Amino acid sequence: MSVDADAGRLKSEADEPGWEVDPDDEWGVAVITTVGRQLKLRREAVGMRAAEFGVSVGYGEDLVYKIEGGKRIPRQEYLDKADEVLEAGGLIAAAWEDVKRVRYPKKVRELGKLEGKAVEIALYECHIIAGLLQTPDHARAVIGAAQPPYSLDDVERMVAARLARQSIFERSPAPALSFVLEEGVLRRPIGGTMVWQQQLERLLEVGRLHNVVLQVMPMSCDTHSGLDGRIELLKFADGTAVGRSDGAFNGRPTPEPKHLRILELRYGTIRAQALSPRESLVLIEQLLGEA
Repeated sequence: MSVDADAGRLKSEADEPGWEVDPDDEWGVAVITTVGRQLKLRREAVGMRAAEFGVSVGYGEDLVYKIEGGKRIPRQEYLDKADEVLEAGGLIAAAWEDVKRVRYPKKVRELGKLEGKAVEIALYECHIIAGLLQTPDHARAVIGAAQPPYSLDDVERMVAARLARQSIFERSPAPALSFVLEEGVLRRPIGGTMVWQQQLERLLEVGRLHNVVLQVMPMSCDTHSGLDGRIELLKFADGTAVGRSDGAFNGRPTPEPKHLRILELRYGTIRAQALSPRESLVLIEQLLGEA
C-alpha cells in the first residue's frame, strides 16, 4: 500500500515529485491518458468518490485526480492497489506493462530503441563511465551528484532508465560493442570505495565478454584525439548508421555519411592511442587491487 507508514498519512504531490507526463511526448501522453481514463471509469462504475478511493489506495485526492486526468504517471503499486480496491481482476494491474514503457524520458527511450537495433555500438566517454557499463549504485551516485540536484524520485527514475538500456548485453545474436574510457575517470571513486570496487569489477566482467572490446585511454598519453568530447557510433543491419559527438554537428545525432566518416576517423584514432584491450584489463585489475 502506498502509504507513509511512519506518519500514517496519504501521499501527496510533494511526496512523489518527478512523475509528471512530458507534454511533448505524444505517445507517453496517449498511454497515460488512456490508463487514467480507465481508472476513472472503473472507480465511477463501483460508485466510489475520488477522496474515498484515494484513502483506499493510500494517495491524496489531488493525486487521484491528476492520475485519472493523465497528468501523472502512476506507479506500479498504485495500479496494483487500484486493481484490488476496484476488483478489476488484474485488468488495471496489467496496465503497468504499457505504463512502464513510457515512464522513462522520451530521449532515453529513443536512445534505447536505437541501441536495441544496432549490430555495432562504439562509444568513447571522457567524463564518466559509459551508462551502458554503470552499476546501479554507481549510476545512482553519478546522477545524484548533479547540480542543481534532482529529487530522489527523479534519480531513481533516471537510474532505472539507464539500467534498462543495458538489456543489449542479453541480446542474441549479440551486438559488437566497443568502449574507450579515460583512466582518470576510473581512478575517481564516485560513490565511495565499495561502489567504486563494484564498478571496476563490472568493467572487468563486461570487458571479458566475447563481443566486447574495452579499452582505456592512459593518462600518460601525450597525444589525444578525443578532447572534443564524447563520441557514439551506432551501425544497423541494413547498412545505415547514426553518430553523435559532443564536439561536432551541434552534438546532435547525424546519419550523414560525410559526418559519420569524420566520427569514425576520430574514434579509430582514439582507439589506436588507447591501451590495448589486454593492457586495459590489466590496468583495471591493478586499480581494483589498490581500492
